[in-house]
Amino acid sequence: MTTKNKKGFTIIEVVLVLAIAGLIFLMVFIALPALQRTQRNTQREDDMARVISAINDFQTNNNGKTPFNVTMDTSTLKNFVTRYLDSECTGNQTSSSLTNFTSCGAQFLDPDGQPYQIKYVGEVGTGSGKIAAGDITSQLKKDTNGTAATFDHVFYGFTNAGCGDEGAVVAGTGVRQVAIFFVEEGGAIACNDNH
Repeated sequence: MTTKNKKGFTIIEVVLVLAIAGLIFLMVFIALPALQRTQRNTQREDDMARVISAINDFQTNNNGKTPFNVTMDTSTLKNFVTRYLDSECTGNQTSSSLTNFTSCGAQFLDPDGQPYQIKYVGEVGTGSGKIAAGDITSQLKKDTNGTAATFDHVFYGFTNAGCGDEGAVVAGTGVRQVAIFFVEEGGAIACNDNH
């Protein structure tokens, strides 16, 4: 009597292969949103660097003045964005310190497609003045996790300021120094300055 050896996979082998494939899909499913969030935050940091570069250009053309000023006439900040960042931007000054751009070309949009806003917060001052980003972010809208939301799309601007550790805006040495910070997805703070 002869027994034939049947070739094939056992149930255990099939289950093992399916489990490994499931783990791979799970890792991709978990990692992909984080990678996309990182990519969007990197784009926001690049856009913030463009704002700083535009501020430097503005200062070169305006005897060292910044687009932020004490009186904040309603057109200064709007004209700054239109002339130095995106000529297709239109919008309105929603308050004396916030410029809300209602339509922009593809050059100056948040990665999620919404126009940015620029808000002048104020002058930090001289000496050892320091404004922690948390002082500002505590006033922002929160998402469902209680993290400062990024859907505001706001670049916060300070004069007489620089960037310190952990997103803090620190006192600068003159009113020509400008710091900009942005709340990224996940609540991290990105800061950039012009010195």
